Amino acid sequence: MFNAKYVREHAEELKETLKRQKRDKELLPVLYEVLEHDETWRTLKHETDGLRKRRNELSQQVNEAKKQGKDAIALIKEAGAIPARIKDVEERMAKLEDEYLKPRLAKLPNLMHKDVPFGKDETENREVKRWGEPKKDVPKLNHVALCEAKGWADFDVSARLSGNGFYVLKGDLALLNQALLHYAIEKMTSKGYTYIEPPLMVRKHILDAAMDSEGFRQSIYRVVGTGEDPLCLIGTAEHPILGLHEDETLKAGELPKKYVGYSMCFRQEIGSHGINEKGLWRTHQFNKVEQFVFCLPEQSEALYDELMANSEEILQELELPYRVVEICTGDLALWKHRSHDLEVWRPTVQGYGEVMSLSNCTEYQAMSLSTRYVRKDGERGTPHTLNNTALATSRILVALLENHQAEDGSVRIPQVLQTYLGKKRIGI
Repeated sequence: MFNAKYVREHAEELKETLKRQKRDKELLPVLYEVLEHDETWRTLKHETDGLRKRRNELSQQVNEAKKQGKDAIALIKEAGAIPARIKDVEERMAKLEDEYLKPRLAKLPNLMHKDVPFGKDETENREVKRWGEPKKDVPKLNHVALCEAKGWADFDVSARLSGNGFYVLKGDLALLNQALLHYAIEKMTSKGYTYIEPPLMVRKHILDAAMDSEGFRQSIYRVVGTGEDPLCLIGTAEHPILGLHEDETLKAGELPKKYVGYSMCFRQEIGSHGINEKGLWRTHQFNKVEQFVFCLPEQSEALYDELMANSEEILQELELPYRVVEICTGDLALWKHRSHDLEVWRPTVQGYGEVMSLSNCTEYQAMSLSTRYVRKDGERGTPHTLNNTALATSRILVALLENHQAEDGSVRIPQVLQTYLGKKRIGI
């Protein structure tokens, strides 16, 4: 979330964002409350600064009085009372920040990109591009039936082991899963992205910086019994990579920092449709390779396009028809400045399904973790953060099984994966 100083300096831009999102009636009062509480907090800060200055003055006066053999009792008494006064004001500042400022700041969204289209919800997201020829013939078997017929997956065993929303991969499909991971990692590292294997649990305050409270409630598994800042299972490698540079000041010349992270991902998927159905499309646990960038503000637009191009290149090399959709105002997450989804064609449903999500979060995430940059001239600022899926294997497996399935149930392997898998076709 933004800090109070940023909100104060960008109040008019925030008002415009709220207006474009049709949320001004709901959140303008919150914005005004932030500005009011910030003014009070700054007044108290001015008071503490004055008290500290007075304490230093009194210390000098006491020393001078003693040198001159003068009575310093009154000065010492006044100086002795100041620490308690500072403590009282600082406690009021902390209470104001924790109980009034932070809860309201957390409700305010990121500043929205000028090109974000207006729409009330996801049904009004705007298609901006298509690639490939969608397969109009419905495959003989959907991916669940095909996997069970070929012995590639066991959804009944996984349900008994862990519950609905999990899976066991076997044989060629498990090997294809690994081939996808190796392919995506090698592609991204060849483009200069630093490979990261992050921990699968992070502190809650990292997740608080990455998303809003509703996103946390719907998706994150919290590990019980780990204190006030509990460990949580990550929903994507984006989360721990975001925390890599917490409380750091990066040199501007080192930016952008481009990362590609592989991790298992865990999501509750509360409120999601179809989580109780068999299959790989929507699951509680999956493998994902994630792109993540820290950059200077002037670099983020070009890097947004770069992350998009990376993902499009992957889908094209996997020979999967897809479309690009720009997220509208009503579907744009609180922490995002702009976002596009890449959706792959699914012949079994004769429609597109989301497989990659691109976001520019500008300063919104990094500011929460006190990640900064400094230029050669000493100017300091907050870096922008961007992320995009490189490849999530479970949904890509579904797309491959559906789009490359032959009449006999065998599945053609795209050329870019054949080196990793050692086969041109599986299920023969």
